[in-house]
Amino acid sequence: MSPSESESRAHRRPRRHSSLARPARTRSRPPRTSRRPAQPLPEPVAHDPTPVPFADLGLHPDLRRGVEDRGFERTTPIQSAVFPIVLEGHDLIACAETGTGKTAAFLLPIMDRIIRSRERADAAETPGRTRVLVLAPTRELAVQIDDDFQGFGYHTGLTSVAVYGGVPMDPQERALRAGADLVVATPGRLMDHMRSSVTNFERLDVLVLDEADRMLDMGFWPDVQRIVSALPSSLAAGDGPSRQTLMLSATMPDEVMGLVHQIMREPRFVQIGSRGAPATTITHSAELVATPKKAEWLARFLRKARGRSLVFVRTKRGAERLARQLASLGIRAAALHADRTQAQRTAAVEGFRSGRHRVLVATDIAARGLDIDAIEHVVNFEVPTSRETYVHRVGRTGRAEAVGHALTLAAPEERRALETLERTFDLHLR
Repeated sequence: MSPSESESRAHRRPRRHSSLARPARTRSRPPRTSRRPAQPLPEPVAHDPTPVPFADLGLHPDLRRGVEDRGFERTTPIQSAVFPIVLEGHDLIACAETGTGKTAAFLLPIMDRIIRSRERADAAETPGRTRVLVLAPTRELAVQIDDDFQGFGYHTGLTSVAVYGGVPMDPQERALRAGADLVVATPGRLMDHMRSSVTNFERLDVLVLDEADRMLDMGFWPDVQRIVSALPSSLAAGDGPSRQTLMLSATMPDEVMGLVHQIMREPRFVQIGSRGAPATTITHSAELVATPKKAEWLARFLRKARGRSLVFVRTKRGAERLARQLASLGIRAAALHADRTQAQRTAAVEGFRSGRHRVLVATDIAARGLDIDAIEHVVNFEVPTSRETYVHRVGRTGRAEAVGHALTLAAPEERRALETLERTFDLHLR
C-alpha cells in the first residue's frame, strides 16, 4: 500500500475501531491469551461418530447436490459427531486428527441453516449481510475453506469472500462492501479491512476459529482477540438469537482454552481419537544423519520413494536452499514459504498437486490448509521442536484413513530432541 493510500485509509478510520490499532512488534513475542488461568477442557458430550451416508443427514436438496458433485458419500467420525451440534446452534470445541474432515463438519450444517432461513422468508433477513466469519491462520487454509464453501454451495446461491495478505486489497474491499454470506480471513488482513470500515459484522450469526492452536503458535492470538472484541456481543439482548462460536483444531493447548470462557457459551466438547495424536494409519521412523549429509541422503531416499513427498524445514532460507539442492541432484522440487508471492505459492502448490513437482519443500506454513490427496511421505528435515509441530506436520499424510509414512532426519546434536519425540510417539531410529 502506498503512503497516500495508507493516509487516505487512516483519516477514514472510525473511532469504534480504534481498539484494532496494531501495536508495534505484535508478533515478536509469545502472545498472552488471557490474564486468567487457562481453563480446562469441558467434559466431552455424548456423540455418535458412526459414519453415515450424506444422503441421510437431511441436507437441503441444493446443498446435497453440491456434496454429491464433489464425490462425498459417507461422513467421517468428526462430521457425524459435530453435525447435529452445529445444526442446533450450540457453541462447540472440536478436536480431531488432521485430515479427518473438520472443514465440512462445520460448513455443511451452517450452510444448511442459512439456506433454510432464507426459504422461510424471515422479515428480519438482510440481503448481502455477512452471516459467518471464519478466521484461519494461513492463506492456504483460507483458500481451501473458501473453495470448499464454493463447491458445496454451487447450486445454492450462497456467496463467500476469502480475505488474506499477499494480494491487492481493493478486490477484497469491493467484495466485502457488496456483502457475502461467509467471510474467511487471516487475522492480519481482516484487521486492515476493519480499520477501513469496510466490514459489517453487526448481524453476524457464527464465528469460527479454525486451527485455533496454529493461530496461537504463529503469534496471531492478540489479533484474534482484537477482532473478537470488535464484534457484536455473543450474548444477544432480549430474546433474539446469540452468536454461535465454533473452535476447531487437531490440538487444543491450554493457552487457547484461556479465551473460551470469554467468547463461548457453555460449549460442547467433542474429541475424536487421542488428543493431539497423529492418525493411526501413519508409520513413524527416524534416521541419524549428519547435517552436511542430509540433502544427499534425502535425495537418495526420494529417488526410491513412490508418490509425493512433503519435506518440512525450519526456515524460509532453508526451504529455498534445500529445494535448489534437490533440483541439482535430479529431484523435481519446489519451495513454499511466507516470503514467496501469492502467485509463486499457488504455482508451487498446484505443481505439487498435478505431479509436476514430486517434492514440496516447505516451512510450517504448509502444515495447515494444504489439502492434497495421496501424500505418501512427510519428511522432517530437522527434528521438530514440539509435539504439536510434529502432529501437524505428519498430519499431511495418512489422511482419510489412507496409509502414510513420517520420516525424521536427526543430526547427532538433535538426538535429545529426537528422544523426546520417541517417548511421545511410536518413533524409532532405523
